[in-house]
Amino acid sequence: MVKKKVGYVRLEWTCSSCGAKNPGPQKTCTGCGAPQPEDIEFEQAAQEELITEAEEIKRAKAGPDVHCGYCGARNPAGTETCTQCGADMSEGQARASGQVIGAHRDKPAEEVPCPSCGALNPATAHKCSQCGASMARTEPEPAQQPAQAPKKGGCGPLVYVAGAAVILLIALGVFLTRPSSDIAGAVEAVDWTRSIAIEALSPVTREDWREEIPSEAVIGTCKQEVHHTQEEPAPNAQEVCGTPYTVDKGSGYGEVVQDCKYEVYADWCKYEVKEWQAIDTITLNGNDLAPRWPASQLGTGQREGEREERYECIFDTDGKTYTYRTQDAAEFAQCQIGSRWTLKVNRLDAVVSIEPAR
Repeated sequence: MVKKKVGYVRLEWTCSSCGAKNPGPQKTCTGCGAPQPEDIEFEQAAQEELITEAEEIKRAKAGPDVHCGYCGARNPAGTETCTQCGADMSEGQARASGQVIGAHRDKPAEEVPCPSCGALNPATAHKCSQCGASMARTEPEPAQQPAQAPKKGGCGPLVYVAGAAVILLIALGVFLTRPSSDIAGAVEAVDWTRSIAIEALSPVTREDWREEIPSEAVIGTCKQEVHHTQEEPAPNAQEVCGTPYTVDKGSGYGEVVQDCKYEVYADWCKYEVKEWQAIDTITLNGNDLAPRWPASQLGTGQREGEREERYECIFDTDGKTYTYRTQDAAEFAQCQIGSRWTLKVNRLDAVVSIEPAR
């Protein structure tokens, strides 16, 4: 993502001594005159207006303020000697910066009542226009909700549902952990099926990026779609930016930025091309141990496609019939009628493997 600069705004800070709200760039409290503490956190104004004065924009771009290592006074970035005590600022501590403090508030904010007298004031006001009190609002402690005593009269319906679910899971676990069993059986019948797909070149409609379409294809309608995104401008690209947000510059100013990218468009087209498609399937089946492929009589422009084979050995196990299915012709060839086998039967009563009886 590319960060696009929108402009700079003034932040605010609340005095920890008297609670007065102050403009971010101001170094001392307008209410009590106390210096801005080193650990104060800047906040967004209720309504942020982009700074237009060139000199103030220059100050906003300068970087985080530095607190003097000797007297703690706040100095602009780049100051070599403290403006208050004259000490060398090489020992100073730069304020933290770079934190995202919220979405840019560029819409007009509703008036708010004064916490002291209730008079309505602009949301950006630091002091009440009627009584002069600070407009900083102290949030009340959230009321603690009393713990609710459990209801009397037995368990609720959810308890019964949960209990039934636990019993079901236990039963399922017992079933799934039951080991598979070995069953003796004799082959009483066999069955096989072999099939071949018949293919022909047929027109099909596909969609793809124009540059990926085969040269022999006939291109139909196209439309512009987003092919990919990138950080740099490009021909046939559109800049797309997210919601502007304010980043603390550490100087009482905030930088409003947007995360942007470029969506590059290209032609997404329908096209027609001839491909081998299955138009028919020929099948042959039997009940012996000599499976054969069906004879194919190909027409002009046709070819054989995929081949499929399926074999079944049917066992009698003292009156119960089991069917074993395989695609292995060599295994199937061993299922001589009357031969005896050991069947591996899983928990779902299906044959998963067979082996000659010893």
